[in-house]
Amino acid sequence: MDDLRDLFATNLRRLRHERGLSQDDVSAAAEMDRSYLSEIENGKFHVSLKIVAKLSRVLEVEPAEFFRLPAKTDQRRV
Repeated sequence: MDDLRDLFATNLRRLRHERGLSQDDVSAAAEMDRSYLSEIENGKFHVSLKIVAKLSRVLEVEPAEFFRLPAKTDQRRV
């Protein structure tokens, strides 16, 4: 990942998809504009701690989950 903004965006999309929620669902529950959520998911904006807290509440995860690095796959050749 190039920066935390990209990591946050990737994890936000993953968590939303895992829960079967649309951007409309999440943005309404987090009381934010859907287009703003889309821009966050596309890594175009840095988010405030207030937004992290709202999204954590809606997606029912600890804030740290948005900054978790993806698991590395085993790249050994067999």
